[in-house]
Amino acid sequence: GGYTGDGAPHGVEPVQASAFDALGDVLDGVHQAPVPGLPRLTGGAVGFVGYDAVRQLESLPIGPPDMLGLPDAVWAFYDLLAAFDHVRHQLVLMATVFVDEDSDLDALYEDAQARLAELESEITQPALPGPEVTLTGEPTSSVAREDFEVAVRRAQDYIREGDIFQTVLSQRFATPFEGDSFNLYRALRQVNPSPYLFYIDVDGLDEPGADFSLVGSSPEVLARVDPRGPSRRAEVLPIAGTRPRGATPDEDRQHEEDLRADPKERAEHLMLVDLGRNDLGRVADVGTVRVERYAEVERYSHVMHLVSSVTGAVGERRATDVLAACFPAGTVSGAPKVRAMEIIDELEPIRRGPYAGAVGYAGFDGALDTCIAIRTFVVKDQTAYVQAGAGVVADSDPTAEYHETRHKAAALLQALQTASSDLL
Repeated sequence: GGYTGDGAPHGVEPVQASAFDALGDVLDGVHQAPVPGLPRLTGGAVGFVGYDAVRQLESLPIGPPDMLGLPDAVWAFYDLLAAFDHVRHQLVLMATVFVDEDSDLDALYEDAQARLAELESEITQPALPGPEVTLTGEPTSSVAREDFEVAVRRAQDYIREGDIFQTVLSQRFATPFEGDSFNLYRALRQVNPSPYLFYIDVDGLDEPGADFSLVGSSPEVLARVDPRGPSRRAEVLPIAGTRPRGATPDEDRQHEEDLRADPKERAEHLMLVDLGRNDLGRVADVGTVRVERYAEVERYSHVMHLVSSVTGAVGERRATDVLAACFPAGTVSGAPKVRAMEIIDELEPIRRGPYAGAVGYAGFDGALDTCIAIRTFVVKDQTAYVQAGAGVVADSDPTAEYHETRHKAAALLQALQTASSDLL
């Protein structure tokens, strides 16, 4: 079933290493067998990697200024978790026990029982409501419409010159925000439910301005690793091609037929599926990469998308190696990926921060489940930021691409209005 998780961190420590290697090195020191019947995450790291962490993987220009001032990544390690099963309507409490050859198993078991009892006591206490959300101003964009359209036309010049096939250009909206960001998460669940709903509240780091929240409702997988079985299956699910949901079943079917028949959407989707195959092929066993589903229509609360599934066996490769190989997703960068990212650095006025990066978990058992950080708020310094992009190809209409970014952001800005009302 679907799970919602909460827990207590085992520890958080600032490090200077690669966001991917640092996580992999910690997880290498723990070996946990998958436990049948329990949620997919029973203990491990939960957090995010910002888009700009790709500079730790690829040689890119210095890039535009960083206006958010956030860490490239934050991973918090959890050995005590509460997971709510939305299908069975059950709450599952889990404690990870770390053992070695000299461990007193009875004492460790009793300690785990005590920790679970304490967690049960804490979560059964009445929840105190946080401060109400107040919006004290209108959203403002990081880029003027004219400048965005100029950037689209410049990207098309690069496409015609043969540098790239496609890229993704975005703009960021900032809204003055006061109150409890968790109420924003509650509103987002109402107005824009998606397969990946998350609320990550970061505080207490020994860095200036490091208190912030990520609040998101992403529809798109970045990378998954299933640790069960000797081959260890990895999967990416490229999404490209979008239509709004219809007001009636007949209108919904018409939009689906229009999406399936659109040659521009299908060509863009095929390009990103090929990019996903190449990314996964960097870490998968030779001959195991497969396209298991191609260009199927999946429906969400407000839109429908073309979705494919690309899988491969990764054997003994670290889950974090899979994440690094697929990072960032082609659907938020472009193809060829490195040149597309260089052009993004040139044409976007500010660094992306968490937007277009990854949010998810890496389990002690070798599991990985991450989504792309789209449809995501960053709440920091009494401001709520949301960023949205549009894919640019040779025949794109610059004005239409500008409006697409605003349309994508509109659903999240609606959540701000809901959070500030009495509708929760």
